[in-house]
Amino acid sequence: MELSARQTVIVAILVLALGKYLTKRSDFLKDYNIPEPVSGGLIASVLFGLLYMLFDTEVRFALDLRNTLLVVFFTTIGLSSKLDTLKQGGKPLVIMLVLAVGYLFLQNITGIGVAALMGQPLEVGLIAGSVSLSGGHGTAIAWAPRFAQDYGIGNAMEIGIASATFGLIMGGVIGGPIAQQLIKRDRLTPSDDPQLTVGTPHEIDATPVNYENMLRTIFILAVSIGLGESLNSLLEASGINLPTFVSCLFAGIIVTNVGPKWFPRAHWPERSLSLALISELSLGLFLAMSLMSLQLWTLADLGASLFLILVAQVVVACLFVVFVIYRAMGRDYDAAVMSAGYAGLALGATPTAIANMTAVTERFGASPKAFMVVPLVGAFFIDVSNAVIIQFVLDKL
Repeated sequence: MELSARQTVIVAILVLALGKYLTKRSDFLKDYNIPEPVSGGLIASVLFGLLYMLFDTEVRFALDLRNTLLVVFFTTIGLSSKLDTLKQGGKPLVIMLVLAVGYLFLQNITGIGVAALMGQPLEVGLIAGSVSLSGGHGTAIAWAPRFAQDYGIGNAMEIGIASATFGLIMGGVIGGPIAQQLIKRDRLTPSDDPQLTVGTPHEIDATPVNYENMLRTIFILAVSIGLGESLNSLLEASGINLPTFVSCLFAGIIVTNVGPKWFPRAHWPERSLSLALISELSLGLFLAMSLMSLQLWTLADLGASLFLILVAQVVVACLFVVFVIYRAMGRDYDAAVMSAGYAGLALGATPTAIANMTAVTERFGASPKAFMVVPLVGAFFIDVSNAVIIQFVLDKL
């Protein structure tokens, strides 16, 4: 069953609405900061999975708009990033980057170690390591032919997709509860800054948005995306290949810091409700589309060995977040929010990380530093480092 782009958007909105309804009705989802797109998206993916298994009918979505939403979202993050926040995030950014690169090795050691104990090819542990977890579906799909052709892992694609799906789900589930326990255990409170980077607090039921401010925000957002696409083309011409959303993230940072100096009388949207709402909407629809389109039946083919590898990865990720990331980031409220984000980053993807942080900050309070550090680490540095480390580990096997 093929759905058009319009039908895909309709389903995504219904899925997101379901997630918001469940969060309002469920103290568990609210208390443990489970992102709304995750709860709604998982239920939808289960329903579509049952449709496939019981009636042999696969629902296929038109997901081109999903990529556009990702670009819009990261541009809004860039537009929310002032230089003073960047300076505050300088040291934590370096620390998290070093830890994140180190964790790629730990993730692969975990996967390879459990694979060896279970009598599986070591390459399977690598696929169920940073290839599919930190790398996500895109990296798993990109590397699968190499594992199949050069290392004889004929089902590398299936292993990678199944592992990435498992990681995306777990990354969206464990981040909020981890932050919840850290915040309550250490009695953490946010800074005095009340303005959220993404979304609005749970206590606010209706948010009035000025028509002119929204129009101005959309205009600046569109200009920033155009600048980001041009920057991406220039980088490609120079031999540097980056995802478009990364270039747009940097373009947003440039616009929000340079624009007010050139045009001081203009009203700029950084840290505004209109920008925060656009950011939340684009992220929510992106994740809803991503999760509702998950082919959960791929998880049914997980063997006991692969399942144990992935369970071990979740346990190691939780321990690393609580005992390394949280402490290294300063054991404060920002550190707890970044811990929630890193849990999503280590097992799922950058949007999952930000959804985790959004769920936490909507309940407990803003953390601009977390929204600066985690996206930069996840959107650029991890992908580049991961490719190098995957090749390094392959050479050593």
